[in-house]
Amino acid sequence: MEVRSGGLDTPQVAALLAAHVADMRRYSPPDSVQTLDLDRLRTPDLSFWSVWEGEEVLGCGALRELDRRHGELKSMRTAAEHRGRGVGALVLEHLVAQAVARGYSRLSLETGSPAEFAPARRLYARRGFVECGPFGPYAADEFSVFMTLALPAGDAPRG
Repeated sequence: MEVRSGGLDTPQVAALLAAHVADMRRYSPPDSVQTLDLDRLRTPDLSFWSVWEGEEVLGCGALRELDRRHGELKSMRTAAEHRGRGVGALVLEHLVAQAVARGYSRLSLETGSPAEFAPARRLYARRGFVECGPFGPYAADEFSVFMTLALPAGDAPRG
């Protein structure tokens, strides 16, 4: 498995993200869906990585800068046929390392509260994320679970 920067211009990643958006819409009401489509992932405050094995995409994730010391995980997804292989853990570790290198002191995320999101919540909890209140642009929502991780001191914040 290889983590690569980018991939948004590939049909494989486009299909993976389309499945992601469809699942989010299936499990949450429209006003509670916080996922980003391809166009919304192409903003300057976001960095995107994808995981590959040869020509096959296994998963992806993005890191959004909320401010100089606070990052947010976005669009974490493992292809259904590759779940249970450690793809999600690999993406999560990569994103945490990127956040530390950027000098963030905190990394947060929003995920769903329905049962379908339980595996994701367990993955985050195993890495040390704890539940918290809404952050950044979010408001309290019964279909959302907010989690955060305090990060060790990394490089100095970018200026």
